[in-house]
Amino acid sequence: RAERRWDPERYYTDESYYNDRDLVKPYRVGMACGFCHIGPNPTNPPSDPENPEYANLNSNPGAQYFWIERIFMWDVDDTNFIAQLFRTSHPGALDTSLVSSDQINNPRAMNAIYNLGPRLEIARRWGKETLAGGGVDNAQLNDYLPAESPLARFYDAPSTVWTPRVLKDGADSVGALGALNRVFVNIGLFSEEWTLHFIPLLGGADITPFEIATARKSSSYWNATEKQTPDTALFFLATAKPDYLSTAPGGAAYLTPEPGELTRGKEVFAGYCARCHSSKQPDKAFAEFFPDQGCVGPGYLTCWDDWWRWTKSEEYRGLMREIVLAEDFLEDNFLSTELRVPVSLLETNACSPLATNAIAGSIWDNFSSASYKRLPPVGRIIVHHPTTGEPYDYGMPGGGRGYTRPPSLISIWSTAPYLLNNRLGAFRWTGSVEDRMASFEDSIGKLLWPERREGDRSYVTASGREHPGVIDRTTHPSYIRVSYGYLPPFLRDLSGFLTRLKPNLFSRTGLEIGPIPSGTPVNLLSNIDLEQRREVKSLFRKILKSYRRLPPEATDEQAREVFRDLVPDLLAVNKCPDFVVNRGHYFGTDFLPDAEREPGLSDGDKLALIEFLKTL
Repeated sequence: RAERRWDPERYYTDESYYNDRDLVKPYRVGMACGFCHIGPNPTNPPSDPENPEYANLNSNPGAQYFWIERIFMWDVDDTNFIAQLFRTSHPGALDTSLVSSDQINNPRAMNAIYNLGPRLEIARRWGKETLAGGGVDNAQLNDYLPAESPLARFYDAPSTVWTPRVLKDGADSVGALGALNRVFVNIGLFSEEWTLHFIPLLGGADITPFEIATARKSSSYWNATEKQTPDTALFFLATAKPDYLSTAPGGAAYLTPEPGELTRGKEVFAGYCARCHSSKQPDKAFAEFFPDQGCVGPGYLTCWDDWWRWTKSEEYRGLMREIVLAEDFLEDNFLSTELRVPVSLLETNACSPLATNAIAGSIWDNFSSASYKRLPPVGRIIVHHPTTGEPYDYGMPGGGRGYTRPPSLISIWSTAPYLLNNRLGAFRWTGSVEDRMASFEDSIGKLLWPERREGDRSYVTASGREHPGVIDRTTHPSYIRVSYGYLPPFLRDLSGFLTRLKPNLFSRTGLEIGPIPSGTPVNLLSNIDLEQRREVKSLFRKILKSYRRLPPEATDEQAREVFRDLVPDLLAVNKCPDFVVNRGHYFGTDFLPDAEREPGLSDGDKLALIEFLKTL
């Protein structure tokens, strides 16, 4: 019957057909890893970016030119709020919790994968985590490799792992294979079970853990994939090599010929950058500041504060200078410590460290460690009112949230724009060395000179200084639409009556909330915490009452006047009230707060540092 009913032409042309919740599609939706990780080769770019050859592709830098709105919106309609939501994901960024939603709009840059061997080594020094509950069920490299293998040093039964932290919030902390296996579930593996634990795209109060034990018992897909994951790890171990500007076509012309300038840049790097962006550190760093190979758990902030204080000392800078100036500094260096940096210090957008999918009892509970779940709160941060721009304090929750792991700086010349969401700097789409360098120069300039950042309004930092910033806003009047096909049957049966009774809520095609005025902060709506059921019901009633005041065919200005009264209620149930997307990372500038104050770098030092960064 399903086969007879399938009509591929109607699927793209007949709204009542493709929105039928009972329609059986003759295919299985899933994605390959390369969907998010393969991109143009930085050192062998295509001569025609529209027609690359296989030799022009690379599995290391990530899908830097992946535009989610162009891929997932086949018929773009600017009046659809989902189109406005997808537009907040800039090229190369994707919300990995888009389907298994935690109700936070969280587009993050797709990770480059470089120097896996050194990454595992820094995990052995600072990546010790403790497993408990379903986390113990994760497969480990020891399950597949002989005891004498160097890759068998990252697990001690039954519950200790030394692990790299792949997600930007450092949540996937159960071992390298567990991090990989979680990705396969997130792109379609055993979806029959996965989608029982959340409401796709919406999330909500019914989110429960996806259990590894259940997958292993019930899914041949899971078991087959789990056996092959070690091969994926070995592939990256062998292939994930840096892409150097010096080997790219014409790349040498961008490098300084002045050895003195390069040495000066290395010294600046040693004093200001290496404490987060080098896996090679003084022996004292590993021996004294993070006991038990990471200090992960309730006491982590004490260890971090002691470490951070020491990295500002002349002793640390002198020791680090020797390491950076050594000929082999870049050899087997992951260019990240993988330590978790408190967002209260980093000041980048807090939505990523506020993600909840890996906290206790949520969808990825089995893929985060017990030690992650015991991390202490980082304290208060400054956020800004989404319409007035006024700053106010926000207390970060604990339970694992509040931290960001430093990205690797390997091949940083090729990976701009910057920050965890690709929102700092100009985007150039061709993948050519010329365009990559143009994006690098613009992005690194805005990182080191925050006053150059773009924005329609200035926002305050913890230092009290201000710089321009961006809040993602709707570009057109828009509507939140849910087709009748995806509403409960009793509402579908009453569709005609509801359209006449509540024209501001139901249309001919389904639920339709709006108009949402242009200029509305997108995350004011996308980050509604549906687990606050009582508050959300009250908010929904207030929205209905407010929108009754609107006449048919209301103007944008009329909608804006009604919507203005709803902002305090929307903000009260917002799961991430940090709306400025291009803020943070003020190290080496005059924007650090008094408690962290260091002399800002001179323009000459910044320019020398940029010359060194080009060589990474």
